[in-house]
Amino acid sequence: MTFKPAEWPRKLRSQEWYGGTSRDNIYHRGWLKNQGYPHDLFDGRPVIGILNTWSDLTPCNGHLRELAEKVKAGVWEAGGFPVEVPVFSASENTYRPTAMMYRNLAALAVEETMRAQPIDGAVLLVGCDKTTPSLIMGAASTDLPSIVVTGGPMLNGWFRSERVGSGTALWQMSEDIKAGKMTTEDFLEAEQAMSRSSGTCNTMGTASTMASMAEALGMALSGNAAIPGVDARRRVMAQMSGRRIVQMVKDDLKPSDIMTKQAFENAIRTNGAIGGSTNAVIHLMAMAGRVGIDLTLDDWDRLGRDVPTIVNLMPSGKYLMEEFFYAGGLPVVLKRLGEAGQLHKDALTVSGETVWDEVKDVRNWNEDVILPVEKALTQQGGIAVLRGNLAPAGAVLKPSAASPALMKHRGRAVVFEDIDDYKRKINDEALDIDETCVMVLKNCGPKGYPGMAEVGNMGLPPKVLKKGITDMVRISDARMSGTAYGTVVLHASPEAARGGPLAIVRDGDMIELDVAERRLHLDLTDEEIAARLAEWQGPPEVPAAGYAKMFHDHVEGADTGADFDFLKGCRGAAVPKDSH
Repeated sequence: MTFKPAEWPRKLRSQEWYGGTSRDNIYHRGWLKNQGYPHDLFDGRPVIGILNTWSDLTPCNGHLRELAEKVKAGVWEAGGFPVEVPVFSASENTYRPTAMMYRNLAALAVEETMRAQPIDGAVLLVGCDKTTPSLIMGAASTDLPSIVVTGGPMLNGWFRSERVGSGTALWQMSEDIKAGKMTTEDFLEAEQAMSRSSGTCNTMGTASTMASMAEALGMALSGNAAIPGVDARRRVMAQMSGRRIVQMVKDDLKPSDIMTKQAFENAIRTNGAIGGSTNAVIHLMAMAGRVGIDLTLDDWDRLGRDVPTIVNLMPSGKYLMEEFFYAGGLPVVLKRLGEAGQLHKDALTVSGETVWDEVKDVRNWNEDVILPVEKALTQQGGIAVLRGNLAPAGAVLKPSAASPALMKHRGRAVVFEDIDDYKRKINDEALDIDETCVMVLKNCGPKGYPGMAEVGNMGLPPKVLKKGITDMVRISDARMSGTAYGTVVLHASPEAARGGPLAIVRDGDMIELDVAERRLHLDLTDEEIAARLAEWQGPPEVPAAGYAKMFHDHVEGADTGADFDFLKGCRGAAVPKDSH
């Protein structure tokens, strides 16, 4: 892609606040000077907002205040004026009912923070799952020059000489407890090994996936995604990004210049190659909507179907993000895609160079971590998009994390009406279920939970686990953690709370899954389905007020990104009127 930098010098938007001698200019400038800033900082140089999602209650981002100082150093060095701005931080592991309910609110808050304040460009300082997409969504809506800096993953966890993957080990060990294969005392000891340094999940969970998506989109500097959070090179990356954003402002290099359809196609293929989280489907579609790009589930299936999964990381493989970084990280994956003809090489990045210019000379330092294509974890990675009378608008499955033997399966439905119903029944030895059944969870989509929680990877019943069975087909309108695994069908759309066919599935109904044919079928006639839907009474609860009601009234389906219906296509950062 050819990009023509803007002329420099020119008047920047921050000068609407700070440039001149009017009463309003002096008002804005004078108050900021109480921080000790000298007068010449307001001379028209780029004002860079460091949008920081640090919070003590967002553990993945707990070290971002330190990184912010390195970003500031880079901005100062490049002749900019850095200002650190706290923004909405939705933590995946503390927010109830789910952080996903607040992704859109965070994006809206970030957008208005950027629009209403005197900044010319932004460094998006992110880490935990929803912070990365929400800040990119907000930046895309304002279309001010922006660059992503992620906090990086934790170091490897180790428990009794075995790697412990954050999240992945939690799901596995909790199942081992129910199966009687692990004691509670051992579980508590392992807890100490799961999170042994600052940073995000060390597996290819959603945080690592979205860091990789930001880099594949071109919104972060090359190599950003995999550097561990405590590695000195993470701080160097932050400082270099601070330098770079100043030049981006001078060049007027914006998200809309970078986040093109080609860039999103690169990201989708990258997600397949790394065995990325199913959550990337929803987030990338929401981000694409903010820049007016038509991205659909069909794009995900078309582009990811023939991409081998070559990154040997949990939950699909055996290594962790620390080893991925040592092997060469995402640049190696992008180079492999380029060599296979599966990368738009001329896609622009925040560096001002093309993605191919950034990665063409990198080397793979460990071919057991980043595998040769012939040794791929699966030759058809990506995200499988399933359709049929059970999910007319689509559902998704992650082949690299599923059991090959269950990819074609027919079984009897065991239905849970919501997550509370599941919790009441699942440990009951009288539950009529065996490993051939299909577990179905309803009312956990965007409207239904509300917020679409990560509960789709339902734990198996103890009576099945005790047989040594570790996987069953599971279907829901929910999401699952990127750290999770199994033959799990997610995001079934339309969701049950909207009256989708999932709402009328009953115990004993037969369900067919055929991943190769992309088919998800409820063995009922069209007439029987129509009759049941006619009897359907609607979701049991609708929020009466507050943000929950706003979310319920305006959230779209998972098949289009679960953004708010009024936020798409509203790009541009007009300077608000001054009321002083």
